[in-house]
Amino acid sequence: MRRLLAILLPGLLLLTACGGGEPAAPEPTSQSAGETAKLDSIKLTENGDKAAPGVEFTKPLEVKEPTVKVVTEGDGDRVKANQIASISIVALSGKDGSTLEDTFPGDPEELELTDDLKTESPVIYNAFVGAKIGSHLALAVPGAAAAEGAEAQPTQLLVVKVLSAKDAPKVLDKPEGETVTPPAGLPTVKDNDKGIPEISVEGVAAPTALVSQDLIKGTGPEVKETDTLTVNYVGVALEGGKVFDSSFDRGEKATFPLTGVIKGWTQGLTGKTVGSRVLLVIPKDLAYGEEGQGDAKGDLVFVVDILGVK
Repeated sequence: MRRLLAILLPGLLLLTACGGGEPAAPEPTSQSAGETAKLDSIKLTENGDKAAPGVEFTKPLEVKEPTVKVVTEGDGDRVKANQIASISIVALSGKDGSTLEDTFPGDPEELELTDDLKTESPVIYNAFVGAKIGSHLALAVPGAAAAEGAEAQPTQLLVVKVLSAKDAPKVLDKPEGETVTPPAGLPTVKDNDKGIPEISVEGVAAPTALVSQDLIKGTGPEVKETDTLTVNYVGVALEGGKVFDSSFDRGEKATFPLTGVIKGWTQGLTGKTVGSRVLLVIPKDLAYGEEGQGDAKGDLVFVVDILGVK
């Protein structure tokens, strides 16, 4: 879903529980919210999974609060909390029904039904958790009033088909795999009494190229450059060995797209496997360059535990 949101509807996940939903049930079903009567006129013509349905509704459609309901119910299993739903979306102007965006012909979007989403956007979370595979949901997003230099925007109507759902990949608590003995001359790593890796850089020469060395070889899926990783890590400057960043010290795992980090991480972790502990020795040109960033100056050394991938 993130791709469509970035292009078209950056406010969609701001849908909050301003409309009353049904009380939660022991076996959740999709919960409607908002001005649902205004969606009663919607009629759909099914066109399969790779083409948007035909959509008819009374125009203009205007809502003042986020509104969602199931328009047609599928016959598959219900989507569960913490699963990843695969969805396709067609977005229409509430004013005239014209198509604003259509993701049906392309790859499905993925919507992660996490506790974070439940907190940030309960309307979206409660609508999808409990929906049956094959269902069509209608979401109406309020329009925006005219502002200086910008025209008023009409209500947008999204029709979303739930194509499938799968369990989210397991996230490990710690590395799991076979211990690997690294070659001589690299920084050494030893866990302290709290299980946190400590890095010694004494006597280690400046790298002439990126070093990516398994310390534990995991048996999980192989990391692709386009993946989002969940990791624990600690980083030190090669000169002096001072710790400048550590998820262990913060007490929480870090999650990030591998394309959104320094080149040494992107290159050094691509091809590694979930469950691995990886030692990275990164020349400054693949880190933060000549200027550095805070205490992360010059050549850097990281220990990275790869705990999950998606």
